[in-house]
Amino acid sequence: MIRHTVTFSLKHEKGSDREQHFLADARRILSAIAGVEQFEVLRQTGAKNNFSYGLSMEFANQEAYDFYNNHPDHVAFVRDRWLPEVKEFLEIDYVPMTG
Repeated sequence: MIRHTVTFSLKHEKGSDREQHFLADARRILSAIAGVEQFEVLRQTGAKNNFSYGLSMEFANQEAYDFYNNHPDHVAFVRDRWLPEVKEFLEIDYVPMTG
């Protein structure tokens, strides 16, 4: 299992229609890609960083993650929405540790 996470801040004003539209589109577009499991849109609440939101999702294996990463809907979302609208981000992918 791979847990793909990204924490980020938008260029849009908090509470704005543009903010809500971005978050709704992220959920609608990215969660619909085959292989995406446990998709969540999250609001960051801690005071230890400047990020505002998070996305989290799981994939059964590397093949499913690669399919998502290269999927035309993901590529288009990154190109058309993410790059123009996200101010800063940090992406982290995890796999469970055993033992």
